[in-house]
Amino acid sequence: MTSSPFNRSDYTSLLLEKNLMHRNHMLPESASLRCTVFNDKGDLIASSKDVKRSTLISEYGLFPRDLRKIDKTNHSVEIAPSISVRRDSILINMLYIRCLIKADTVILFDDMSLRSSRAQSQLISEIETKLKSTTDSSLAYEMRALEAVLVSAMTNLDAEMKVHTTVTKGILSELEQDVTSDKLRFLLIQNKKISTFAQKATLIRDVIDELLDNDDDLAEMYLTDTLNNKPHSVDDHAEVEMLLESYYKHSDEIVQTINSVIANVRTTEEIINIILDSNRNQLMLLGLKFSIGLLSLGAGMFAASAYGMNLENFIEEDHYGFPLVVILTMAPMAFLFAYSSKHLRRLQKVTMMDHYKSVREKF
Repeated sequence: MTSSPFNRSDYTSLLLEKNLMHRNHMLPESASLRCTVFNDKGDLIASSKDVKRSTLISEYGLFPRDLRKIDKTNHSVEIAPSISVRRDSILINMLYIRCLIKADTVILFDDMSLRSSRAQSQLISEIETKLKSTTDSSLAYEMRALEAVLVSAMTNLDAEMKVHTTVTKGILSELEQDVTSDKLRFLLIQNKKISTFAQKATLIRDVIDELLDNDDDLAEMYLTDTLNNKPHSVDDHAEVEMLLESYYKHSDEIVQTINSVIANVRTTEEIINIILDSNRNQLMLLGLKFSIGLLSLGAGMFAASAYGMNLENFIEEDHYGFPLVVILTMAPMAFLFAYSSKHLRRLQKVTMMDHYKSVREKF
């Protein structure tokens, strides 16, 4: 028997070496992120440029934890939105937007997913337009970049809200005409979508609200003045506060609108449940009526079967025997049917006041 050129230990060593090479290749320090860079004049100087993580940490003052939030290639869901204010930069993580704003540079981290490629291109156009705008020349560079990011985020939320609102209203209007299992399934799916969207919009609103409540961060957002050795005091942030408040109100309107749609869906679900309960009760009453009829008929059939037994009795010789048996059979059957139907109707007419009276009698 010939020996194998590789024994078990050699094979294990080869696998370990391969795994170590793969891990070294994927180290955060050696990996890179694809970025789009704008200069201080608003010109696009780099598009989809690969920048090493170490460069972002050393030259732009980012932390490794910031890069973990920015790099979403291994995440299947969107992370929670955040606006982090540093000493000389503003890091924004919101929806599909991952952006670093400095006093003279804007770095937009590209999202390679197909669903956000169109929104990404619109964001690039919006940032370039805002930075080159002459009408907003009174605003600092970082304020114009921040406004461009917020405009793009709110535009995306508005468009998504309109889609969810239109689809939901269409399903609700169809349910008013006819309730089917397919429509109920569509309503369930749409309810999950609008609930997810409401949570996303609420998180964005809360992020802006938390930033408005932090005076230190608001004062540090004046990056240009800080670069020129003119830092703002804690209570000197009226300009950026008014800017953020306008978009906070916009996001709050979106949240209130989608919450109203969710309330309409829940109301419709409650009405549908009431209708289904009523239909189920009607079917149960129909079954009880059939049971009462069969019970009454069974009582009459018992008398008929007893009379039809092959036994001699005096009734057979009487001319009025047959009518008498029929009457005596039908009378109890009719009485039983009427008595049961009366109690069934009484159950149908139970009201909330009757239930309240019965509860009071117990106590």
